[in-house]
Amino acid sequence: MAGFQETEWLARTADVQVRVNTLRPGDGTAWHFHTVVTDSVFCLEEGLEIWFRDPEERVALRPGERRDIPPRRVHRVVNATPRALRYLLVQATGTYDFNEVV
Repeated sequence: MAGFQETEWLARTADVQVRVNTLRPGDGTAWHFHTVVTDSVFCLEEGLEIWFRDPEERVALRPGERRDIPPRRVHRVVNATPRALRYLLVQATGTYDFNEVV
């Protein structure tokens, strides 16, 4: 996936995925949504942002903070810093899909 410098898988089953993603400086995921799973984004390092559509919103997370993103909510995760940035992502419960939105 674009934007990821590294992905460290911690757990992966049919219904749950847990990983630490490292975003490249100033990069982010594509706009997307998931049909069934909820994304739980845990900030590990300063500078993590989650951008939403419909309605438009930008949320800056600080280390230790978490944001749950419900199924079907269009979003992207962004590294707003000039350095690599890590965050923990838990995706549960159900079949994972990644629906890119232009």
